[in-house]
Amino acid sequence: MPVPSNPKLSDIQAEFGGSNPISLTEYYAGGPLVPASSPAPNGPIPSSGQITMGDFRGAENITFISASGGSVSTSGDFKIHTFTGPGTFSVSAASNSGPLNEVSYTICAGGGGGGSAAGPGNWENGGGGGAGGYRERRAGNDSFSVSPRNGATPITVSATSYPISIGGGGGGHAGSPSNGGRGSQGGTSSVFGQSGSGGGGGGGNNPPENPGGSGGSGGGGSGMSFPGGSGNSPPRNPPQGSSGGSGSTGNPRTGSGAGAGGGATGGGGGGSGVSGGSGGGGATNSITGGSVARSGGGGGGGNNPGGGNPGGGGSGQVSGGSNGTGGKGGGGGGANVSGGGNGGSGVVIIRYKYQ
Repeated sequence: MPVPSNPKLSDIQAEFGGSNPISLTEYYAGGPLVPASSPAPNGPIPSSGQITMGDFRGAENITFISASGGSVSTSGDFKIHTFTGPGTFSVSAASNSGPLNEVSYTICAGGGGGGSAAGPGNWENGGGGGAGGYRERRAGNDSFSVSPRNGATPITVSATSYPISIGGGGGGHAGSPSNGGRGSQGGTSSVFGQSGSGGGGGGGNNPPENPGGSGGSGGGGSGMSFPGGSGNSPPRNPPQGSSGGSGSTGNPRTGSGAGAGGGATGGGGGGSGVSGGSGGGGATNSITGGSVARSGGGGGGGNNPGGGNPGGGGSGQVSGGSNGTGGKGGGGGGANVSGGGNGGSGVVIIRYKYQ
């Protein structure tokens, strides 16, 4: 309860603590009893020098969220909980200031696996896997740098437990001279009732699996002009991802480049001639304190394979697509008969003001 308008030393002590006998100079802001951030409508409460009873009218001792779960780190006045596997975000105490109970979060689902190709001469190539669906929200009490996808549903927590699911990366199609196919879709990540869908698998050339799969971001289409899969499926606002690129026409003499998987902020590049497309753009924010890109698309396979996006996307290859990066939800790279890369697993990150 805030200090009354006509305060006594006992009122200040009741709000901020301390033992008798007490002195007003024990209550400088930033000292052992009064946090520097304590709101004081008639203050501010001084940190040194002259101090009066009137400085404390309406002052309040703010408490902060206390929580556990995941891997915990700090950045300035903020605490960060990172989950790379299933777990629980357990809030043991909420703040007595409503705005401080809003938390920031990033949700990244598992990336899709890369596709593979088969056929006489092995001239076709599998598409890159789509990135895991991406969701991001910066709380009103925070100021870290955000991606263009910031703007998901605001979340205010209370003293309870919140289950967390982390999507695994989809498997790349193994491939063989007689068996090409689409990579598997990644798994869903979720918390607070918000979720990102797994990325679609990259397309392969064994009908009917030529097109890239749909998901958070779509997988790239295989060679021979097959289309990429749709992103932002099911629909989210802001969009959780982008569509995959289409494969090139190609021919048996020179080969055909496959499309790349879509990413959180950009569509997968299309195959061109014998070159695979480049993975779609990921999303970069600094929720953990440093700038990190996540949910990048996997590159398409080709004689000149496409590169994976730096947001965790695996590179396309002629011989075995690269895996997407775990904890970033990147799509796996597409490849020829040697098999597509696996998608990267997802992550959930929660951040709040703790002091």
